[in-house]
Amino acid sequence: MVDYLDQEETAEDSDELYEHHRIVVDKKQSLLRIDKFLMDRLPNVTRNKLQGAIKSEAVQVNQKPVKVSYKVKPEDVITVTLAEPPRDTDISPENIPLDILYEDTELLLVNKPAGMVVHPAYNNWNGTLVNALVYHLQNLPTTQNGEGRPGLVHRIDKDTSGLLVIAKTDYSMAYLAKQFYDHSIERTYYALVWGYVKEEAGTIKGHVGRSVKDRKVMAVYPEGDYGKHAVTHYKVLRRYKYVTLVQCNLETGRTHQIRAHMKYIGHPLFSDATYGGDKILTGMPTGTYKAFVDNAFKLMPRQALHAKSLGFIHPVTKEFLQFNTDLPDDFRQVLEKWELYAE
Repeated sequence: MVDYLDQEETAEDSDELYEHHRIVVDKKQSLLRIDKFLMDRLPNVTRNKLQGAIKSEAVQVNQKPVKVSYKVKPEDVITVTLAEPPRDTDISPENIPLDILYEDTELLLVNKPAGMVVHPAYNNWNGTLVNALVYHLQNLPTTQNGEGRPGLVHRIDKDTSGLLVIAKTDYSMAYLAKQFYDHSIERTYYALVWGYVKEEAGTIKGHVGRSVKDRKVMAVYPEGDYGKHAVTHYKVLRRYKYVTLVQCNLETGRTHQIRAHMKYIGHPLFSDATYGGDKILTGMPTGTYKAFVDNAFKLMPRQALHAKSLGFIHPVTKEFLQFNTDLPDDFRQVLEKWELYAE
């Protein structure tokens, strides 16, 4: 029996691109190697991908990792965490420069600029990060197998800048996907938000799901009656009178999580048109102050959000790796303007 109740992470509902299966083995099942058993029950999954998932401990039996040679027994409970299959396969390779911070045989770290879509979709079939990856990493097994999302196990919004980790092998995809599922990946974002955030630090808990009033935005449902569990930790880095620079650490990875959570506590992201942050929300919208804010909006016509750091365990060396990026020019320049204004 395959239980899909746990398969809650999809491209529409999460920035983490994986799927989760729970299989209860039938009482009359004969002994069978686990890779062969799963091949019959998980459609469109290659044996190599399954073996890579088993070796990376993304496949567990009765809550314990097993070897590829393990033989399934009656009433075993098998859980499988896999990188979610791509939704589009006809993707053209494009020679788009990539800001690669680190690369080895298993993975690479990319610093994505604001304005670049991660994965091709309606109205954005070209110029995406995936188009660039297909060109630059033509020997990826995921590309050779005809899959259109080489190595992606998470994503960030089009107008959010910052770090993404890309897997170069099926094994590494499974290993990284398991870390995202276990919430053991360390992710730090910098966000400039409207208002004076009083608390030095805090935690926002509240289910995040699509708004019933507007499907283009995400809303917070604190009672947990809709949406998916979401937790954001934040701390204040600098206050600029009318806006505050905060550091956000994600415990979960829902679509627009930081943007929705910060609006929920009364501090929408600066210049975030989708969540109302492209208007003056604190201070009188008149005179020189209005002119100053309008100039800042022009300097940074996108949400002030940057994926600054990423930490995870390397799939092969098992070493914990931590990567950091500098703020992009538009974000840095806006902070400099607010610094001068606050003084």
